Amino acid sequence: MANTEIEVIQDIYDENDKIAAETNQELESKGIFCVNIMGAPGAGKTSSIISMVQHLGSKKIYVIEGDIESDIDTVKLKELGIETIQINTNGACHLDAPTIKTSLKGLPLDQSGILFIENIGNLVCPAEFQIGEHIKMLICSAAEGSDKPYKYPLAFEKADIILLTKCDLKTYVDFNDEFFTKGIKALNKTAPIFEVNAKTGEGFNAVADWISQKVG
Repeated sequence: MANTEIEVIQDIYDENDKIAAETNQELESKGIFCVNIMGAPGAGKTSSIISMVQHLGSKKIYVIEGDIESDIDTVKLKELGIETIQINTNGACHLDAPTIKTSLKGLPLDQSGILFIENIGNLVCPAEFQIGEHIKMLICSAAEGSDKPYKYPLAFEKADIILLTKCDLKTYVDFNDEFFTKGIKALNKTAPIFEVNAKTGEGFNAVADWISQKVG
C-alpha cells in the first residue's frame, strides 16, 4: 500500500512538472519572464507587487492572483491599470501547473514583459510545485517573526530571492536579524535577501534592479 501511494504522488508531480516546463517554454517564446511569488497570508505579497511595478519602469506587467476565495487584490491591481486575472482555488492550498496553463488563456500576452503569479498564502505547499516560473520569490514579513526559516525550510530552500517586508515593525516584534539570516544561509547560500517597506517604497529599487538583470 505504501509503495502504491508513493507511485501515485510521483505521477502527479511528474505530470505537473511536464506541464510547467511547457508553460515556461511558451512564456519564453513570448519574451515573458515569470515570477512565482510565495508567502504567508498577510506577508505583503500584493503590496510588494505594486511597489515592484512602480519601480520597473516601462516594462509590461501581467499578474495572476491566486486566492482560496475573493478577488479583492485583483480589483485593487486592475484599478491601478495592471493587467490581472484571478484564480480562486476554492480550498486548494497552492497553485499548480495545469491551473496556470489554463489561466494564461485569459491574459493577452501580446507584449514581452514580466508575469507575477501570486501564489496562495501558504509557506508549505506552494514550494513543492513548479508552475512554469523562471524564479521563485519568497516574501515574509518581520511581523511573522525571525524563526520562519527554521519552521518552513523548503520555502526558503527553493527561493531564488527573498524579501523581508514590514521592516519598520522589527523593534516592536523583537525581530532577530542574525537568527533570521543564519537560518536562511543554512538552507540557501545564493538567494539575496532584500529588506523592503511597501509603505515608503524603501528597498524596492534594489529589488527591481535585481529582477531587471534576470530578465536581461
